[in-house]
Amino acid sequence: MTQAIARRDAPGHVLAVDVAAAGNMVGGLLKYLGLAALFPAVLAVGYGEPFWPFLAAGAITSGGGYLLERVTASSAGRVGVREAFLVVSVTWLLAAAFAALPYLFAGGDALGHPIDAYFEGMSGFTTTGATVVTDPGVLSSSMAMWRQFTQWIGGIGIVVLAIAVLPRLRVGGRQLLESELPGPEIAQLSERIRETARLLWVLYLGLTAILVLLLATLGWLGVDDRMNLYEAVAHAFETMPTGGFSTQPDSVSSFAPASQWILAAFMLIGAANYLLLYRAFVRRQPARVARDEELRLYLALVLVAAVALVIQLWSYGIAQGEEALRHGFFQAASIVTTTGMVNADYAAWPSVALLTIFALMFVGGSAGSTAGSIKVIRHLMIGKILRRELSQTVSPEVVMPIRVNGTSVDERTLRAIAAFVLLFVGAWAAGAGIIAIDSAIVDAGLGPLDSIGASAAAIGNVGPGFGITGPYGSYAPIGDVSKLTMTALMFLGRLEIVPVIVLLTRHYWRL
Repeated sequence: MTQAIARRDAPGHVLAVDVAAAGNMVGGLLKYLGLAALFPAVLAVGYGEPFWPFLAAGAITSGGGYLLERVTASSAGRVGVREAFLVVSVTWLLAAAFAALPYLFAGGDALGHPIDAYFEGMSGFTTTGATVVTDPGVLSSSMAMWRQFTQWIGGIGIVVLAIAVLPRLRVGGRQLLESELPGPEIAQLSERIRETARLLWVLYLGLTAILVLLLATLGWLGVDDRMNLYEAVAHAFETMPTGGFSTQPDSVSSFAPASQWILAAFMLIGAANYLLLYRAFVRRQPARVARDEELRLYLALVLVAAVALVIQLWSYGIAQGEEALRHGFFQAASIVTTTGMVNADYAAWPSVALLTIFALMFVGGSAGSTAGSIKVIRHLMIGKILRRELSQTVSPEVVMPIRVNGTSVDERTLRAIAAFVLLFVGAWAAGAGIIAIDSAIVDAGLGPLDSIGASAAAIGNVGPGFGITGPYGSYAPIGDVSKLTMTALMFLGRLEIVPVIVLLTRHYWRL
């Protein structure tokens, strides 16, 4: 039993989870999360647009969080590992609802429906970038920036979740990160979260500021006439969290090549392990960073994918020279990092290129980053497991411990990785089946590749899919059942499935 206090829910049954303690932490998080609505409210005042939808959403979220925190005040500070599963899942569900409230309050055809608004809110906070907005131009400047801002807030939340929380919960092999955490080893989970957030917040904010400055400078110098300060901030909010929402219907296709190259570089940075970035930029240990096996494989995969796409674009005559290099590298980086930003309509590319992009949806960036999908570290571990199995088939007596960066990995971690991959693939297949059936019923116009691509784009937090849901399309035409399925897949993929599935087991709730 954890630090939580056991409670009886019925005669003879004992709850193993301190629900009040979990509620107290959720309330505290929501209390501060609601303050994020002040940023778009101030922007709305500056643009002469309605600001009350943001203030109302912030007041509801902060007020509700404060009340929940006060009601459960007697249980404050008792959150253990078991309660953390509940805190993580409930907080993300409510954060998506918070993101959706301004859309609902503002009304309109784009996001006035509750399912559409919650879909967009979940997509923002999970940094998926899948959208039901067919033309971002119909949104007000403040609402469009709120849409971008939800990705950025979700991004720092994901980094803290990936580095401070999931390793403690031993989710999908993330135990590999636990010994790598910055700062002293702290017993209380809540204290570890605060400590990690303080260390990483400045790094995340600093990288965002640098990207804004670089993009805005291109506009000021006349290199990219479309890249004003507003667009620079909006696309920095999209890039650093590896999101995907854009203020433009064609994503970043209409921006200058120089802007696209900078965005591609920062996508790669955003999907790198933030512990390595911390060591590189704060502790100044570039040599140790360069030796990291996951980072090297991550960069190698992006390079190989980029070369494959460039060859296809060049050989089919779709693009030549710098344009082919830029389109191939940009799309490879965007899909591997699960950003989902596009600089070309890849839906018009040849079938082999589409299959390449589909395969890249299952790669993901590094562990400890804002990227989604399976993650490179797990692919690395699975490769080592397969190599060991082949070697032991020939020489069964040989003992071959699996190592990452010179450190042995225990068998429990390897089992957790295998279990996660099976759950991930199973959830993707189930989601694809539901989307395909619903699309056939409502005649949404999705083909087989479109359905499996939509499921992969959702659970991998990639964003755009294929066909009508492709780079210049949206998910508006699909049915409500498909939208709810994709919302669930985005939620599952972002929390790496296990913390959510655990809540559905009887063992979690009872001793």
